[in-house]
Amino acid sequence: MLDVALLGTGGMMPLPKRWLTSCMIRMNGSSILIDCGEGTQIALRELGWSCKPIDTIFITHFHADHIAGLPGLLLTMGNADRTEPVTIIGPKGVGNIVKAARTIAPELPFETITKEITGNEAVFRTGSIKVTAFRVNHRITCYSYKMEIERNGRFDTEKAKANGIPLKFWSPLQNGAVIEYEGRTLTPDMVLGRSRKGLKVIYSTDTRPTPDIALHGQDADLMILEGMYGGHEKDSNARSYKHMTMTEAAKIAAKAQPKELWLTHYSPSLVHPEDYLKDLQKIFPNTVCAKDGRMISLMFDDEEAAEGKDNI
Repeated sequence: MLDVALLGTGGMMPLPKRWLTSCMIRMNGSSILIDCGEGTQIALRELGWSCKPIDTIFITHFHADHIAGLPGLLLTMGNADRTEPVTIIGPKGVGNIVKAARTIAPELPFETITKEITGNEAVFRTGSIKVTAFRVNHRITCYSYKMEIERNGRFDTEKAKANGIPLKFWSPLQNGAVIEYEGRTLTPDMVLGRSRKGLKVIYSTDTRPTPDIALHGQDADLMILEGMYGGHEKDSNARSYKHMTMTEAAKIAAKAQPKELWLTHYSPSLVHPEDYLKDLQKIFPNTVCAKDGRMISLMFDDEEAAEGKDNI
């Protein structure tokens, strides 16, 4: 099961009921945070989630509405007696950003490890989640993120026996080990059935539409895209400032065909995003104008799915 929550859905400036951009993903007791806009800590408290289990923070880019909450979050994690290292991943220069944040959060009981993304694409592992960063088209270097949970096939007893695999190696092979034994190389595919469908979430904000967003988001369980502007009268703003309109986001989803599209990162002038929902659903029916606190528990195909909801 993979829990996904939009903590803040605002862009540029926080509003009374809309914090700035952040998204949290939980699995097996570990958490990933994407961006850390102002108000992230409050949004976490409102949802009833803790910041202490955050192992990795992914930053899309270095505009303030995506990183201004970082110093306070690190302090709160320290005050929660966290001692394990925290990894912070982002575009080139992320080390300088964290160093600057540490000037007002100098004494932390844990190490901060920074990793820079270079090139157009990079892959990271955090716990059981594979994260692919891919570059998008904003005014400064910006990356979107694809989170995947890959699943091996079920253990196949008959296959293991047919391949002459000793019983003592069944469990290690099932868990991914490769074993040299009596001149043979024993591999997991010798005891496992066909791979099963995993889970995939795409998170992309602050960009013009790019082909890679639909490509990485193909058949995703959840696609989260920015809907900075609503009506067509804002098309020129979107092009000038390199953002997406809600219509453009819906068209990307129509190409990628995720199970559901959540819109986020609204302009402060977009007071009622839901006013556009009827027209957006004509483009992609499973479109949601998300609000702060919207969360979903994504299940594997052989589990019972939990519905998404706004925490209001």
